[in-house]
Amino acid sequence: MTGAESRNPAHRPVVVALPFAGRWLARNSPARRIPSHGTDLLGERYAIDFIGVDERGRSATVRDWGTLFGTEPADRFVGFGRPILAPADGIVVAAHDGEPDHVARRSQLSLLPYALGQAARLRTGVPAIAGNHVVIALADGAGFVALVHLRSRSVRVVAGDGVRVGQPLAQCGNSGNSTQPHVHLQVMDSADLTVARGVPVAFRRYREWRRGAARPHSHDVGIPGEGAVVEAVAPGSTPDSEDGER
Repeated sequence: MTGAESRNPAHRPVVVALPFAGRWLARNSPARRIPSHGTDLLGERYAIDFIGVDERGRSATVRDWGTLFGTEPADRFVGFGRPILAPADGIVVAAHDGEPDHVARRSQLSLLPYALGQAARLRTGVPAIAGNHVVIALADGAGFVALVHLRSRSVRVVAGDGVRVGQPLAQCGNSGNSTQPHVHLQVMDSADLTVARGVPVAFRRYREWRRGAARPHSHDVGIPGEGAVVEAVAPGSTPDSEDGER
């Protein structure tokens, strides 16, 4: 299905795979609040962000004056350049590349002026917000999934390509309206982000390390909690779990 509208009028949760391997930190999760990003604009109502982390849960292994007072290079971050995978089977309906990767911002001194420029970026258009991105029409007609903030010159697909779940699409970047390398995923009822409405999303087969937990909980289907670290479970493997939750 490659049309402009979804055949999911009831807006049932769309279940997809996590779009990566390794461990990632969930931010702006719809498990915490809806709209998850504080707005319904651009189909973001149920969107979720994932930040690549190492085995110790760190998004970057270096801290210096830029961490506290300025900006940092994007390639300092664990997730920058990690492969981003197709979360479902479908047809690519949009693929945009060529937007630059920005420096990263963790300090309040650098985040405040960046936040004040949000309205101006929104007026500039979708590429200024989404950066490099891919939109896939789901094969079952349930909607459209968007993956945004991808690394410049890393997008490997074009509109019209068929993709299968787990297929490499691009790399994690820091393009568009992004202050730290991450991947933003959302499901929508339209391929056009300017008019799209968000559709609930859930993820299949993953481990989740909740805040303060030493061992993971395992889920067949769920929504990662705010601040949880998640890792996809490979097909055919048996997830280990602290409490047997599945």
